[in-house]
Amino acid sequence: MRVLGELFEPVEAETPFGGQAVSYASLGSVWLRLDGRRRRERSEAGGLGVVEVATAETRTDPRLIEGRVIRVGGADWRIVQADVEADRPGRCDLQLERTR
Repeated sequence: MRVLGELFEPVEAETPFGGQAVSYASLGSVWLRLDGRRRRERSEAGGLGVVEVATAETRTDPRLIEGRVIRVGGADWRIVQADVEADRPGRCDLQLERTR
């Protein structure tokens, strides 16, 4: 099943007090097919964290680069890896991740 997601670019800025603020600039929409959602636990400084990972297939788009965020169904997924398929021109496989 294909879903429509919105693509965002994280924009970091320094606050007047020396901290970091992150806002998200919209880059448009992208159609994708989400496959294989799964959860895994990852060790973090404060204990165990739960990470949800998924793969997605979409058309090749130069806006789809690592570090950008796709919002699908209210959930924000970070693009971890974008692979253009050599044997399937015009298609791109994405590795997505979100922290819970």
